[in-house]
Amino acid sequence: MKLAIIGLGRMGGNMARRLARGGHDVVVYNRTVAKAYELADEEDNVTAIESLDGLITMLKPPRVCWIMVPAGCATDGMIDALMKILLPGDMLIDGGNSFYLDSVRRAAGIAAKGISFIDVGTSGGVWGLTEGYSMTVGGSEEDVDRLRPMFETLAPAPDRGWGHVGPAGSGHFVKMVHNGIEYGLMQAYAEGFDILKSKKEFSLDLQRIAEIWRYGSVVRSWLLDLTAVSLSDDPDLSDIKGWVDDSGQGRWAVAEAINEDVAAPVITLSLMMRFLSRQEDRYAAKLLAALRRKFGGHAVVGSAEKGET
Repeated sequence: MKLAIIGLGRMGGNMARRLARGGHDVVVYNRTVAKAYELADEEDNVTAIESLDGLITMLKPPRVCWIMVPAGCATDGMIDALMKILLPGDMLIDGGNSFYLDSVRRAAGIAAKGISFIDVGTSGGVWGLTEGYSMTVGGSEEDVDRLRPMFETLAPAPDRGWGHVGPAGSGHFVKMVHNGIEYGLMQAYAEGFDILKSKKEFSLDLQRIAEIWRYGSVVRSWLLDLTAVSLSDDPDLSDIKGWVDDSGQGRWAVAEAINEDVAAPVITLSLMMRFLSRQEDRYAAKLLAALRRKFGGHAVVGSAEKGET
């Protein structure tokens, strides 16, 4: 396939690389143009453009444009810009962490212009380049099937790790719930290791315990793998302030649980604990921050950045 990737941040750039290495021709655009040209210099099958107008000449109809920009106004702005140049029959994909109702709204407006809209809940973080991406895809079955070669390349394997989950908006809805579950899992690990660390008389080696649990234990997971890596780097997490951000997905998941009268205490409390982390510095919060850095390349706040000495 030939397609465009628009937005070359933590995930967009590596997605373009994985597609190019899988034999697809990828046109890349980024607001910081130099980043697009650097990627094109690094990879075969990648061509950089300086403006969105270049999509018209570089891609033959029906064009496929995948945007990977921050949710909210940035996504709306990019879609508005693309609507000025795309033509009926073209396809627009939003693979960012958009709110699902925004995706439902956008799909309706885009469809009125004869352009297909596909929303993809994309998970994989900075490891997606080598491990592949998990993708929940919303849109029409026909449109998703047309894009199958692209999804099969991005996924961990052609036949697993991705799938069509429903109409437009459903891909981002499922990703929202996925991230809510992620909040709860991370919080449980963080609290458990905080208890272990607090048992001073045993002088427990937390990194060794994480390594033991990685094999055979019922709590083994990729997040536990990343816990072991984080603790290997710095068992005391001394370079990290226990200040944990949230991307908004957890808030949306909790709000949806309330709207649907679904009890979700673990996800709700894990969100509250992120708020609490901004008020006091706990080891559990440090580990949460470390995990976010490992799986998603998210920035952490060091002690010096919070004004401490």
